Amino acid sequence: MFNDIGPLELVTLVVLAVLVFGPDKLPKFIQDVTRTIRKIREFSESAKQDIRSELGPEFKDFEFEDLNPKTFIRKQLDNDELGLKEIRNGFDLKKEMAEVTDAVHGTEAPSSSSASSSSSSGSTGGRVDMTKKPEEDDRPPFDADAT
Repeated sequence: MFNDIGPLELVTLVVLAVLVFGPDKLPKFIQDVTRTIRKIREFSESAKQDIRSELGPEFKDFEFEDLNPKTFIRKQLDNDELGLKEIRNGFDLKKEMAEVTDAVHGTEAPSSSSASSSSSSGSTGGRVDMTKKPEEDDRPPFDADAT
C-alpha cells in the first residue's frame, strides 16, 4: 500500500503528525485510525461473503479481483482454451517491425542487405531520406486563411 514512500518522506510525515496532533494525542489518533481501517476491512469481507452466498454454489470460486478489466483480460488470455498462445508465438514482432522499418527506409531485408549495401552505398537510388531534416526552402508556404 505504501511501497512508494521513501524513508525521508516517512520521517517527514511522522514529524508533521507530531506537530499537528501533538505528542499527547498522537497515540490515541493512531489507535482510532487503525480501528477504523480494521472495521472497514471487516465490513468489506462481510459484504464479499454475503455476495458469494447470494450468488450460489456455482460462483463459489468467484474472485472480486476478476471484476478489474485488466485482470479479467489477463486471466482470459492466459487461458489456453482458444489457442491464443500458438497465435501469439507465431508472430515475431521484432521481425515484423524490422521489415516495416526497412520498407519505409527503402532497404532490403537484413539477409540480403549486406550484398546490396556495398553496391548502393554511394547513391541514394531515388529514395527519400526520412532522417534528414527539411531545409527552410523545403517548407510549404504558410496560408493564414487555412488555419
